[in-house]
Amino acid sequence: MPTGKRAEPAEQAERTEQAERAAHTTALERLAERLTLVAEITEVLGQTLEVDEALARLSRLLVPRLAGWAAVDLRVGSRQVHRVAVTGPEGRDAGQEDWRGQLPPPAGETAPSPLAQVLNGGGPILQDRADTETLPDSPLAAVHSAFLSATGASEVVTVPLGTGRQVTGALTLVRTDPARPFDTGDLDVASNIGRRVGPVIDNARRFGRQREVAEAMQRNLLPALPEHGRIQLAARYQPAPAGSQVGGDWYDAFPLRDGALALVIGDVVGHDLTAAAGMAQLHGILRSLAWSPGPTGAVVDRLDEAIHALTTVPMATLVLARLEGPGTGPWTLRWTSAGHPPPLLLTPGGNAQYLEAGQGLILGTHLGVGSHRPSAARALPPGSALLLYTDGVIGLRAVTWTAGSADCAAMPSPSRTNRCTPCATSCPPGCHPAAPTTSPSSPCACPCADRGGP
Repeated sequence: MPTGKRAEPAEQAERTEQAERAAHTTALERLAERLTLVAEITEVLGQTLEVDEALARLSRLLVPRLAGWAAVDLRVGSRQVHRVAVTGPEGRDAGQEDWRGQLPPPAGETAPSPLAQVLNGGGPILQDRADTETLPDSPLAAVHSAFLSATGASEVVTVPLGTGRQVTGALTLVRTDPARPFDTGDLDVASNIGRRVGPVIDNARRFGRQREVAEAMQRNLLPALPEHGRIQLAARYQPAPAGSQVGGDWYDAFPLRDGALALVIGDVVGHDLTAAAGMAQLHGILRSLAWSPGPTGAVVDRLDEAIHALTTVPMATLVLARLEGPGTGPWTLRWTSAGHPPPLLLTPGGNAQYLEAGQGLILGTHLGVGSHRPSAARALPPGSALLLYTDGVIGLRAVTWTAGSADCAAMPSPSRTNRCTPCATSCPPGCHPAAPTTSPSSPCACPCADRGGP
């Protein structure tokens, strides 16, 4: 037999083996890519408790690595469905993302529409172009079909968010290149992602409801500022922005038995509903302890003794101040700080000074026998303003105490025509809705002393 003919079967076998190895390598690479994608999605979803942020992160990972377009529909109640996210490729027409909003309610469980089936608890569905061009059978199917047509879908995967009866919504993935169809591996990955995303959204919704309850509790406990002679009071309470947790910041102002005015600003350790409840406990106990005349340091010491016995608060910071003097002045400020940022005094001449005396340990540390927190005193010049605040006002994550404090001290000094408003409305970053805070909320309490008339 000629040598050339004997070599042909061997060469053919080698080529077949090389093709099999290449196919096997490609399959392993695609599997690795899918597993990496699932791992990245799991990691980023665990870093937030905000639904919008979670879905934005999800979309950035899915497009274009797994699909050319992605849409997320969430169930709201038993009958409503909202399309909350639509993401497409770079360079897309922004108008193609106008499909967000409320969708028609899904039909019954027997409806042939893939989206309705998934929203009603069905499993993952893979559609080719012919399937997507089928006449819609319901208003929901008509809207979804129009969306798929606008994207130029060649194949579509729709998977539930969640599992079984705990279906939170649906994830739709679209590919527009017929040369790159979905396969069973893609369907498995999409299903895996859907099972992971559903519980994340449920947890985020529960967190949002808890946050709303805590914020409502805080707002309901914030006092109406009293009238006290010619002293003007202003306050601002600004909850943290989305992405932050609500906790136990509070302020208070109330008249005392001896005619003085009590001023309080505080921050309970923690960032949840428990912290907000602890804030309510401290609020009531401190009012009772401060009612009888006495040094502010002694009042704070008694509160420290009671904190673990009568409240659920592990630790807290606060400033307790007494503003003493007749209704028309002059006034003297006496105060004690339990680990809280110092009050800021703004004078009519444009000077700003932190009142750093009277500093003691935070509440919950239990001072030893014979130890007491100090009290400090300062006369308030006519026309001056006093600012009490929590660390959210100056505690931006990327800003140091020094830089944040400098911003606070740079606020405009009070004038005769606009004495208290600068304190309450010109608070530095952290007290404004658009600025982030590290504290769960950022109240600013600004009692202003002025003899210049109303």
